[in-house]
Amino acid sequence: MGLTGIQIFKLLPKTNCGECGVPTCLAFAMNLASGKAELDSCPYVSAEAKEQLAEASAPPIRPVALGAGVRAFKIGGETVLFRHEKTFYNPTGVAVVISSDIKADALDKKLKEWNAFQYERVGLNLRPELVALKDANGDAAAFAAFAKKIANESEFGLILMAENLDVMKAGVDACAFKKPLLYAATKDNVDDMGKLAKDSNVPLAVKADNMDDLIALSDKLTGMGLKDLVLDSGAREIKQLFQDQVAIRRAALKAGNRSLGFPTITFPYEMAGNLDMEAVIAAMLIAKYAGIVVLSDFQGESLFPLLLERLNIFTDPQRPMTVTQGIYEIGSPNENSPVLVTTNFSLTYFIVSGELEGSRVPSWLLIMDTEGLSVMTAWAAGKFAGDMVGSFVKKCGIADKVKHKKIIIPGYAASISGEMEEELPGWEIMIGPRDASLIPKYLKDNWK
Repeated sequence: MGLTGIQIFKLLPKTNCGECGVPTCLAFAMNLASGKAELDSCPYVSAEAKEQLAEASAPPIRPVALGAGVRAFKIGGETVLFRHEKTFYNPTGVAVVISSDIKADALDKKLKEWNAFQYERVGLNLRPELVALKDANGDAAAFAAFAKKIANESEFGLILMAENLDVMKAGVDACAFKKPLLYAATKDNVDDMGKLAKDSNVPLAVKADNMDDLIALSDKLTGMGLKDLVLDSGAREIKQLFQDQVAIRRAALKAGNRSLGFPTITFPYEMAGNLDMEAVIAAMLIAKYAGIVVLSDFQGESLFPLLLERLNIFTDPQRPMTVTQGIYEIGSPNENSPVLVTTNFSLTYFIVSGELEGSRVPSWLLIMDTEGLSVMTAWAAGKFAGDMVGSFVKKCGIADKVKHKKIIIPGYAASISGEMEEELPGWEIMIGPRDASLIPKYLKDNWK
């Protein structure tokens, strides 16, 4: 952040209207300075002040939007070097490369196979985002036809990879609405590629042979008025690429180097002889600090671990994923169905609900807000105490849905049963298993 909270405050309207979500303009300015608020939250800031503040409050690594539709996403926009310092915001894009000399029916088959790689995890849909179309023979018509086909017939975003300007232009004309990433501007074609990207209003990748050349190309393109750049240092050896990724991130965050303040694109498929090794390299790059990784193919055994790693790395460590407090119907429960209670940590919910579905016993699952903590942690923190759980059971309305008065609590929280009995007179508190995988057997043995 280029300005302090006090400097930002001087540019604000000082109305103390509270419409930004905090009571005073000074508090809002402090939030802006620390990256906890967005400038758009203030409805009364002047255009002149907005221009000054937008530049000053811009993240050190520019966010770049790619694609359109359901798989549109952003890369970059990061503000810290290490996730535990705050959080990482925009997950690494996962791409697959395909040659423009592929047969149309083979492309159809590939797109269908790749689109099927979608995984449900803690309520989220994990999937790759991009197809990188690589020019194979300089045939502009074929390149454009495949770019159009991918853009129109799939959800994937596009990376257009071509050295020939005519081929690239044909590809852009065919799929500009999908906001493709153009790869790449080099020292030999920087003027032409820069003009094409600017005229088409699409992001542009920059490829150099070393860091010094990368800075020079970046400066030249930003001087031409381009803002949405993606960097490729040119390294294709693992150690050097790792060093470049860290150097680019540190230069942007620690030294305020605007020339390197952009996300990066990397190519594991050019650095390995098989998909397994590509996945190993991609795993390293997702952690340190690639904006996009490009693979030679998507296969479930390599793709799913990468998507899961990405989910874990780009989850805010200060905000556990949660589900909404309330009563959840698992199957089609009735007035005689069992009632279970647990915390609102999303992983806990999806594991427990999954085991209940697998048991084929329709059930009522009560989810209590414990600020995203798991059962053991919430119990230790006093957020899953017996009186609190009992009060929640009384207020949630489950008594109106069942005839019986039995409730199953997690085995790890067995010690709260006494307090629950005091809070819920007439209810039978049943101690469930500690491990969710034992829920089906527990219900079979204990619920009649």
